[in-house]
Amino acid sequence: MVTLRQLRYLESLAETRHFGHAAQACAVTQPALSMQIKELEDELQVSLVERRKSGIELTEQGEEIARRARTILASVRDLLDYAKQQEGVLSGALKLGAIPSIAPYLLPLALPELQRRFPGLHLQLRETVTEHLVRELLIGDLDVILIALPIDDPEVETLHLFDDRFILAIKATAQNKRLRQADADMLSQDRLLLLEEGHCLRDQALSYCHMVTPEARDSFGASSLATIVQMVAGGYGITLLPEMAVASEVHQRSDIRLLRFHAPEPKREIGLAWRKTSPRKAGFHQLAQLLCDVSSKFRKSTRR
Repeated sequence: MVTLRQLRYLESLAETRHFGHAAQACAVTQPALSMQIKELEDELQVSLVERRKSGIELTEQGEEIARRARTILASVRDLLDYAKQQEGVLSGALKLGAIPSIAPYLLPLALPELQRRFPGLHLQLRETVTEHLVRELLIGDLDVILIALPIDDPEVETLHLFDDRFILAIKATAQNKRLRQADADMLSQDRLLLLEEGHCLRDQALSYCHMVTPEARDSFGASSLATIVQMVAGGYGITLLPEMAVASEVHQRSDIRLLRFHAPEPKREIGLAWRKTSPRKAGFHQLAQLLCDVSSKFRKSTRR
């Protein structure tokens, strides 16, 4: 009979593509993991793994069975979550993922309030790009993710929280200090500094800046807004800064000039996402309300 242990081992092997690493992740010996994979192959009467000198690869059947195993294991985790939720709506362990252009700006405001409202909650945080967060959500490694919408996946349910407007950040010069508002034409008049490939903030900015030529864009391989802001202050270009990042990245800086755009202002949609099968939806809605409450603080402060 196929066991959940065997499916977990196969899931880990599909993730790591290495027997030793998979065994380490599962806290077992490599021979023990190999034996369970062999027993799974015998039970299913298919070959799951091809062993090569360069490493291992899953067979076509192995890839499909690993995909189905992830779905089964995610459902089991949801079953356990359902049982735990009888103790309270937001209690016990909660694995929350967030993208780097949100986590350092919203979570420091949210965490103290989260602890105050839900003292029985034990939060585990994971910060990485959207692609990784969605994958980890689907396989059950994360319970809920804080991202920029939309997410196009039939297994994921989303909830819009608030709009995060973009603000033009330019170097503060005598000429720029006379400017009162930004417009789209300004984006083609200077080098536009953006985060490196893989960050959804880059894609969202480019969706508004479609008129900017590729030659006028530059990513610099930067993975943080702090680096981009330093480049702007040094006169290397301009950037679109999310409203939530203003207080942290440009607080009382005299070398950066911030300009709001004419209406309609460019923006990104911030939201939560979870598996449709998750039994914790009520708790996620309470989390959403908390995040909306604390987000109003930075939105008010940037409009003063």
